[in-house]
Amino acid sequence: MPTQTAIISDQGIPFVVHVTTLQERKRHAKSEQIEKPFNPFLPPDPDLLVCEIPPHHIGVLNKFNVLRHHLLIVTRGYEPQEKLLDDADFVALTTCMSGMDGLGFYNGGTVAGASQSHKHIQLVPLPLGTGPMATPLDSIVDGSAVVGTQTQISPFNFAHVLIPLDGSRLGPHRADELHQHYRHACSALGIHNETQPYNLLVTRRWMLLVPRSHESWREVSINALAFAGSLLVRNRTELDQLKETGPLAILRSVVDDDSPP
Repeated sequence: MPTQTAIISDQGIPFVVHVTTLQERKRHAKSEQIEKPFNPFLPPDPDLLVCEIPPHHIGVLNKFNVLRHHLLIVTRGYEPQEKLLDDADFVALTTCMSGMDGLGFYNGGTVAGASQSHKHIQLVPLPLGTGPMATPLDSIVDGSAVVGTQTQISPFNFAHVLIPLDGSRLGPHRADELHQHYRHACSALGIHNETQPYNLLVTRRWMLLVPRSHESWREVSINALAFAGSLLVRNRTELDQLKETGPLAILRSVVDDDSPP
């Protein structure tokens, strides 16, 4: 989808905001799926299918992409999007990340921003913005934090867990390591089953897990990319509202139960 971008800085994070009127296409497709259940991954559009990803996944291009080369890592058979990730999911993700410095992310359920009910992880190339950092969030992540330990990001005044990684190339040989970090972060945040929505983000440098309580702020849908510093709005009015409120306040509103959007 063609977009224009704006930068909104908030406590040292240069959030990248994409503005497009074509977001209505995706909302319309999502509403159609609710009214008439349809699984676009069984079978996937052959024009969007990239390849099989062992052991149990396929790679499919995102039909409504804003970022170039946006890949969906989809389970071959149906599994619900709310289901917690398992070993095979991390093998598939790290297999894809072995060949590129990318951002993998997972929207754990509708409340977390998922638009399809079939389990899928997503992967986009880095950098996300035009600056020197891989993501806007990297501008404030503490590079001296101990690798593998749970820590937090000071501007994030809401529940989350950040785990620094060593920055080396990811691959299937590190799938179990990432899976263990993920499980420990879930435990720390009280995420134990499919009824608790959350967002997961993974780069070569860090893993971030954030619980969710609301799907959107006003009419702006918020998914995992927002926590890396990338947001999408439909028009200039929403952009102005986002500037007035501030991205970090918006992120807090979709995480905390006591901060309704």
